[in-house]
Order: sequence, then structure tokens, then C-alpha cells
Amino acid sequence: MDTDDSAPTVVAIHVAKGRRLPTRSVPAVEAEAGAGLVGDRYHGSRHRHVTIQALPDLEAAAADLGRPVDPALTRRNLTLSGGAIPTRPGERIRIGDVELEVVRIAAPCRLLDDNLGPGAARALHARAGTVFRLLTSGTISVGDEVDLAP
Repeated sequence: MDTDDSAPTVVAIHVAKGRRLPTRSVPAVEAEAGAGLVGDRYHGSRHRHVTIQALPDLEAAAADLGRPVDPALTRRNLTLSGGAIPTRPGERIRIGDVELEVVRIAAPCRLLDDNLGPGAARALHARAGTVFRLLTSGTISVGDEVDLAP
């Protein structure tokens, strides 16, 4: 768990080539301003460039479900070690050299109950993370520090 003086970090990165295809874990990904994560199903979309979730939210959902929630199965791109991920449109965060802007809260996907079992979408309600657009380009890697209030 993060203490107040340590920034959250990227603990996992997942991309999927297609909407219904499984995600795969990668150590790093190229973020392309205005386009998304290279190799991800949403690359080239207008606004849905990156989805971000936090481990404490997944742990809370797992407690409600009574079973672990694998970050790979939530279909979110980035998983952070902790911190309060901004949810208000226009708020910004920074990961390394990459600046991101909140688009909206990410709604739990209906694939969650298929991937994680019955009740998963309900357990992840209000814990499913945030959708961001990319304002700058760069590489995002596991271990990168995240500034949630740049």
C-alpha cells in the first residue's frame, strides 16, 4: 500500500488487439497523443485512448466477490499500485513523460461477468477506473511513477 510520500506506480499494462480478444500483459507500451496505445483495440479512437484502474479498488471488489480479481480480466489498460484516480472530465495525470486527460468514468464492461464470474460487474461498479485521452506521446512502462495531480 502506498504511503502519503510515495507516488503510485504502474504495476501492470494490458492491451488487446480486438474487442472480444483476451488482453495480454506487456512490460511497456507506446502511447500516441490523440490516438491511444499502439497495439490496443482502441488505438485510433477519438477519445477512449487509455483505461486506468487501481489495485485497492480491485482488492475491495475481490472482498465483495469473495474471490480474487485478476487485473488482466478487467480489460483495463493500466493498473496502478494505488492512489485516487481522477474522474472529473478535464482533470489530468502524468505517467513519465505522458500527459493524460480524464474523459469519463469507465463503466464496468458486460464481459466482466463472463471473465470473472457472476457478480463481477456489480462488484466493480464505481471501481472500474477512468477513461483517459492522451495529450502527449511517450513510452509507459511497468514501474513508472504516476503523478495524479500534476
